[in-house]
Amino acid sequence: MLLLRAALGSVAVVALVGGCGADSGTSGAGEPAAIASVQVSVTPTPVPGTTSAPVVPPRTSAAPKVKPSVTTTKEVVELKVIPFKKKTVTDDSLAKGERTILTAGVNGTRRLVYRITYLNGAQTDKRLVRQEVAKEPRSQVTAVGTKVEEPEESGGCDPNYSGCVPIASDVDCSGGSGNGPEYVDGPIDVIGSDKYRLDADRDGIACE
Repeated sequence: MLLLRAALGSVAVVALVGGCGADSGTSGAGEPAAIASVQVSVTPTPVPGTTSAPVVPPRTSAAPKVKPSVTTTKEVVELKVIPFKKKTVTDDSLAKGERTILTAGVNGTRRLVYRITYLNGAQTDKRLVRQEVAKEPRSQVTAVGTKVEEPEESGGCDPNYSGCVPIASDVDCSGGSGNGPEYVDGPIDVIGSDKYRLDADRDGIACE
C-alpha cells in the first residue's frame, strides 16, 4: 500500500511493507510492518504554451525634488545731499545791521555704495561697502554791516559856501519851498560842493 503526499513542491513517498504470510526469517505475526520512506524534490514544469510571469517588485513613489536655494548680490549707488554751511563776516563799509550775501551757498553730493543680497529673489541684507564725496559743498558767506552813521553837528558854518551857511541835516533858501530844518538868505557864493542843492541854476550863486 502506497501513501502519496505533496507539500510545497516536494513529494514524499512512503511504502508500508508487510501483510499476511510473511517470508520466513521475518518478524512474527502481530509485529508492526517496517516503514521505508523516500523524500523526492519535484520542480514544477510550466504548462506548454504558457510562460511564467517574472516577479515584479512593488513600485515605490519617488521623493519630491527640492528646488535649490539661489543667492545673488548686486551693488546699488545712492546719492545723498550735503547741506552747505553758513558763514557770517563783518563789513564796516555797510551800515550797522545791514546784511548782504557775498557768496551764495551750494549743496554738495555724497555717493553711497550698498551691497544688497537676495535669496530666491527676496532681499535679505543691505550693507554699506564704501562712500565718497562726489561734489564738495560751498559755504554761504554773508556780510553784516557795522558802520555807525554819526549825525552832523548843528552850528558852525559850512566851508562849501561863502558867508555862513549853517551845518545841518538840510538847509534851504529862505522864502523857498524847502522844508528845512535850517534856512539861509542869499545870495551866497558856492565855493565848494553844493551839498544842500541851493544853486538851482548852477551858476555858482545860491539863493538868488
